[in-house]
Amino acid sequence: MLLENKSIAIVGGGPGGLTLARLLQLKGADVKVYERDLNKNARVQGSPLDMHEGSGMDALRGAELLEEFKQNYRPGADKTLIVNEHAEIIYSDHETKPDEDFGNQHFRPEIDRGPLRNMLLDSLKPETVVWDRHFLSMEAQNGGWLLHFKNSSPAYADIVIAADGANSKIRPYLTDLKPIYSGILMLEGNVPNAEKSAPHVKELIKDGKIMAFGNNKNILLGQKGSGDLGFYASFRTDENWAKESELDFSDQKQILEWFKNEYPEWNSIWYELFENASVPFIPRPIYSMPLDQTWETQPNLTLLGDAAHVMPPFAGEGANMAMLDALELSQCLTSDQFSTLQEAISHYEHQMQKRAAEATRESLENGDKMHSETALATMLEFFTSH
Repeated sequence: MLLENKSIAIVGGGPGGLTLARLLQLKGADVKVYERDLNKNARVQGSPLDMHEGSGMDALRGAELLEEFKQNYRPGADKTLIVNEHAEIIYSDHETKPDEDFGNQHFRPEIDRGPLRNMLLDSLKPETVVWDRHFLSMEAQNGGWLLHFKNSSPAYADIVIAADGANSKIRPYLTDLKPIYSGILMLEGNVPNAEKSAPHVKELIKDGKIMAFGNNKNILLGQKGSGDLGFYASFRTDENWAKESELDFSDQKQILEWFKNEYPEWNSIWYELFENASVPFIPRPIYSMPLDQTWETQPNLTLLGDAAHVMPPFAGEGANMAMLDALELSQCLTSDQFSTLQEAISHYEHQMQKRAAEATRESLENGDKMHSETALATMLEFFTSH
């Protein structure tokens, strides 16, 4: 076994890193996950995730967590409305989509990030995750790596796997290639207790999702299991818009005025979101890695998820690709078909780079369609054809 007497450090405790830890532990590997969060409750997890057949769902089955997933996902949360800027419903699958259809390639069950993370954490051996480990740097040592963390002692590992997200500090140890700005920025907000604070939008969304299109812009909304509403105002702008706009993202009134000016044709129902959102709003420029990226494989270091291939969210593939990375990497590392770790990692990386390029291309193309003059008609055709 390639991993015999090898210690593995996974840096980053998101869906990809935790899924990999679970998969490797099922094969008897020695794994630690180093996570910068102080503890499992240190921060509120973001918007819900939809799991896809052929990627995220396959990883959950490989991790023997399908039954746990069924106990934690949110039936009906994948139901979608497409509306125009006036909040008029153009498409709805609320009456036609079944609440449970596991195995169907078009069924994309939703789960909140918090329950998904907790489910994965609970599947790991005690003390697998080492909390409060903010990665700073690492250096080659004895055929492996000595990892340095903020405010804590170093740790050694024979193999390091970077699962530390889009701003990965480990990626530069493998490649100098950097992400490219897509031309689209998403302004993120969260409305707590939407039933009371945004009743009209809450009545419209019916615990599912809304995609609103108009005038080359859109608003994307999702109901959270907590009762909060997460939303994104998504539009084309310069990469440095957040700084150049001089907006105070902690000022609800100022952001509401910005929305009224920039989305002038949009119905006042949307004002509920901006009037009642928690502050600060978060501007998120959307990036992707080059479609043709490659690097020289190392025998003791690799990447997965956003650290390897950050992509726009417009195909819902980010977390799914990260979890599929975990599945394929675990299979390569524990397979008897490779004679060396470098050969196993090389096989994984070539598969991953090709697959991620296809998902990134789809995400970029969807982003263009969703921010075009014909976005409403294009997305209506997409959903009705499915």
